[in-house]
Amino acid sequence: MSSNLKLSQITDTLFIGRTPKAGDFATLRDLGVDLVINMRIWPRPKPDPHDPPMPILWLRTFDSPIFPIPIEALEKGTKEALEVIKKGGNIYAHCQFGRHRGAAMGAAILIAQGHTADEAMALIKEKRPNADPYIWYIKSRILKFADSWNNSSG
Repeated sequence: MSSNLKLSQITDTLFIGRTPKAGDFATLRDLGVDLVINMRIWPRPKPDPHDPPMPILWLRTFDSPIFPIPIEALEKGTKEALEVIKKGGNIYAHCQFGRHRGAAMGAAILIAQGHTADEAMALIKEKRPNADPYIWYIKSRILKFADSWNNSSG
């Protein structure tokens, strides 16, 4: 796997890692990734240099307890991810280091696939030890997403 991405395979269809550089898209393609979900507010995502370029969903979010991840952003990312997975594709969710926002997005996708919030956080922590879905302001968003998703039936 790419040393720049320092990615982790969470499930057969979900990867979480660092912000990709233009040269990392070949690695993502080799892994069967069909959608990159960028959870960073800044900088603008690097475009995939391949033709056609890999789709990037840019959900501009902060890694801050003062500005919590909007549940709408987690819902949008999850819905797009589920469509890609349904068609046999894979997802790469990231933030700067793949610790907080990328983990939250990954947890949301797992919850939508039937995991409980606790199972999703535990699986991410197991497969990506440097991720911290349990930090209070990320965990609270994961739990709120789970509640919202489960009450709306996705």
